[in-house]
Amino acid sequence: MLAIVAPLIVFGLVIFVHELGHFVAAKLLGVYAPRFSIGFGPTLFKRRRGETEYVLAALPLGGYVRMASRHDEAAAALEGGSEEASALAADDPDYDPEAMLPFGPKPVPEHRWFESKPLWARLIILLAGVAMNVLLTFVVATGLAMHYGRAIYPTTVIGTVDSVAWAPAFAASLRHGDTIRTVDGAPVATWNAVLERIGKARADSLVMTTSRGRVALATRGDEDRLREVAAAIAFHQPAVIGGTIAGRAAEKAGLRAGDSVVAIDGVPVTGWAGMVDRVTASAGRELAMTVRRGGQTLELRVTPEASEEPDPASGKVVRLGRIGASAPDIATREPVGLIDGLRSGWNGTWAWGGTIITFVRGLFAGDVSPRQLGGPIAITRASVQAAQGGLADLVALIGLLSINVAILNLLPIPILDGGQVLLNVAESVKGSPFSLRTREYILRVGLAAIGLLFVLVMFNDIASLVGRLFG
Repeated sequence: MLAIVAPLIVFGLVIFVHELGHFVAAKLLGVYAPRFSIGFGPTLFKRRRGETEYVLAALPLGGYVRMASRHDEAAAALEGGSEEASALAADDPDYDPEAMLPFGPKPVPEHRWFESKPLWARLIILLAGVAMNVLLTFVVATGLAMHYGRAIYPTTVIGTVDSVAWAPAFAASLRHGDTIRTVDGAPVATWNAVLERIGKARADSLVMTTSRGRVALATRGDEDRLREVAAAIAFHQPAVIGGTIAGRAAEKAGLRAGDSVVAIDGVPVTGWAGMVDRVTASAGRELAMTVRRGGQTLELRVTPEASEEPDPASGKVVRLGRIGASAPDIATREPVGLIDGLRSGWNGTWAWGGTIITFVRGLFAGDVSPRQLGGPIAITRASVQAAQGGLADLVALIGLLSINVAILNLLPIPILDGGQVLLNVAESVKGSPFSLRTREYILRVGLAAIGLLFVLVMFNDIASLVGRLFG
């Protein structure tokens, strides 16, 4: 049931919101919109209310709002046909003698055609879908922040320390296991307080006292340097399994929530970060894990699955080991007010959007492998995993996929919103519409690009599925 319901909820809601944006903008600006469809291809369900027919189609790979247009005969073929070409015959049971084309004999008034609107109105209609997806992501991020509150990490023990280019001794001055006691003279009791004090430091030197002594860094109050310091340290998490994903290597090996991993291949594990380092470096190689469960010591064997992912630092695709286990959530929660919730929602939207933009930029730059792209099967698998993780994970996936759809629709590919915006601006500069033949060629380029992308993501999906089934 999850395999059916979860993707329908996730992808269906994201597509519905996107098309609703186009539809509402078109109606408000007076453009005739005879069809609102979720999906393409054969019709599964349809009902006409007012002047619009609402359709649920068989191929749930997107949707469209058919707007009355004289200049897009080629695009109309994908949207059930133009108003004249798809006009109902007088003996059709759905024929309405009082309706406009295609449902009746009345012509579409001149001011109701898409092309009759000024450029600014057309751009609003074309960009309304993207705006609605961004709004959905913002609502999701804000809702999660306000429902679950602010995460407080009740520790100041350092787990990992990365190097900082402008401070060569930084990684040596702070070590795993150090407890941070003060930052710029102010006592700190949580990791949140550590990061907050680092962010507010404006003196020439950032001074921290730890359980081993005093550390001074020449940050000069520079915000970029302070952000680097905050990003270079992470709090300690014990190597305890918080949960496993069904069907993945950790579950198959017998790992359970609450298991404490004390050693891998006989080498002691000091924390979650150390365990992750060993796993990521061992793709496809069997590991012997010594686990404490209750009062027992168990020896389990797990083989990390190979996963190709972009490196956060370089953007290059690297081969990593993954077992499908998560760390325990050590955070406590405190309520947040409306203003803090909205601020958190805005920051979350920007963070998700930035992740997608970085990924797309890496694709075009050649730093990210096209094999990282996923299609319907990947979305289905992610939806099921999110649903298994709980409501919060499922809602978060909706927000992430929504901002994904928004950004990808802005790409200058003719069939997408970004391409349509570019086409309308070009026609405005030109002073007249492109010919029907030119528009047809432009559409063919867009369809070819989308077709190639679809073939690629389906190949990746099938290859990934085969790899999971047969190892």
